[in-house]
Amino acid sequence: MEARIIGFDATWLRVRWKLLGVGKLVVPAFAGKGRADGLWQTTCFELFLKAGEGTAYAEINLSPSERWNVYDFAARREGMSERPMPREPDCAMRLGTDMAIFDAAIPVSGLPDAPWRCGFTAVLEEQGGQKSYWALAHANDAPDFHDPACFLEKVAAPSGA
Repeated sequence: MEARIIGFDATWLRVRWKLLGVGKLVVPAFAGKGRADGLWQTTCFELFLKAGEGTAYAEINLSPSERWNVYDFAARREGMSERPMPREPDCAMRLGTDMAIFDAAIPVSGLPDAPWRCGFTAVLEEQGGQKSYWALAHANDAPDFHDPACFLEKVAAPSGA
């Protein structure tokens, strides 16, 4: 898995995940835009954003089904609440025989103010129910995307923001 920010301005944060070796990937069927919980139970893509020095952070969950959700946490896995969003993210999945690209455009006005420390993650389900958990880093043997050690990338505010 590769993940990166492909665009960031005052209006949109654009993120791309690229996957190789996806011949058995389970891709959730189109379900129409809208918030949904539990997206991590099958293939989904997540972005964690931590602004400032405190313990608070935001978690963005995005599914190839086009369902999504954004949560605020007061601290690691504590104080979870849905984060208001001014509009829905736009998501698109392109799937080839052995490669997939998932693109998301997330409205910046619904995100914490940059600069951020961020973590790119993914839950990938394969045929037969096998799941793997991908992140920039795992601090322990068991994956925990909420671990601050996973928030490795530094992202500055866009120019002119």
